[in-house]
Amino acid sequence: MNTDKIYAEQIANEYSPKQTSKVKALKKLDAKAKNPAHIFAYTFGVISSLTLGVGMCLCMGVIGANNITTMILGVIIGCVGILGASVNYPIFKKILETSKSKYASDIIKLANEIASEK
Repeated sequence: MNTDKIYAEQIANEYSPKQTSKVKALKKLDAKAKNPAHIFAYTFGVISSLTLGVGMCLCMGVIGANNITTMILGVIIGCVGILGASVNYPIFKKILETSKSKYASDIIKLANEIASEK
């Protein structure tokens, strides 16, 4: 049957060695350039948000003793979280710019090769 032949070809394709194309290599290089900045931004943003949340909880008396000392401590910790969240984007842009400049020559060279083939 024809379906048996199609099924056999699909199985054979799974086990045959894959050829990497230049476009896939370009996508991998692009991801390699952008990933460090994205990983930092997400991690630092989550930590900053959690720090702000802990400060708010201390300030409102949800955690800790409900007195003036914990409220002041909560305001200080919350301000640290706000500061972290505020500087996250500029730091992200700087890391992204540095990482892109590191891989720029390879990406441009590969992109020009792809563009000249077509």
